Amino acid sequence: MRVERLTNEKFKIFLTFDDLMDRGLTRDELWNDLPRVHRIFSDMMYDAGIELGVELNGVLLVQVYLLQAQGMLVVVTRTEADDLDEDEDYMEMKVTLDESKEMMFIFNDFEDVIQAGVHLNQLGVSGGSVFSYNDDYYMLFEDEDIIHLDPEQVIALLSEFASASAATSYRLKEYGNTIMDGQACKTIFEYFSN
Repeated sequence: MRVERLTNEKFKIFLTFDDLMDRGLTRDELWNDLPRVHRIFSDMMYDAGIELGVELNGVLLVQVYLLQAQGMLVVVTRTEADDLDEDEDYMEMKVTLDESKEMMFIFNDFEDVIQAGVHLNQLGVSGGSVFSYNDDYYMLFEDEDIIHLDPEQVIALLSEFASASAATSYRLKEYGNTIMDGQACKTIFEYFSN
């Protein structure tokens, strides 16, 4: 579990699927076993509060984004509740769940981007986008880019060349450089295959 403070009242938690498994939670249980999910989220908030050095009480707005290959991104916003005593040890979570329609991988070397793009194109994937940011390369796929394949197959192939990333397309488009905007696998295959 990785915790990062965004503002005084907002922080984010990133958990890999291994982190979720360590906490005894599977992806399917997130949608089906709400009491158990609530208990696990309470524990996560407690751990995050200790790591950030803040006491989390009152109402917490918790936005959960399931990332296809990466795990889970949780954005927590603390709000002030007018009707609570300052001394009360009270925490209420308002949780919303959303599943990301994109898959993001980070590469250390452009040669690995080429290899992944060529292999994916051979599987019939022509889409995808490639970005550079902070001396790394990122490959982004939307659901429609890989609709004809099992997502686990794509994740397994990309894992040979890259690691799953919690970076969002919004961040990369804002702060990174777009190298290929759409049709990345097709373009890579055309220019770099033998």
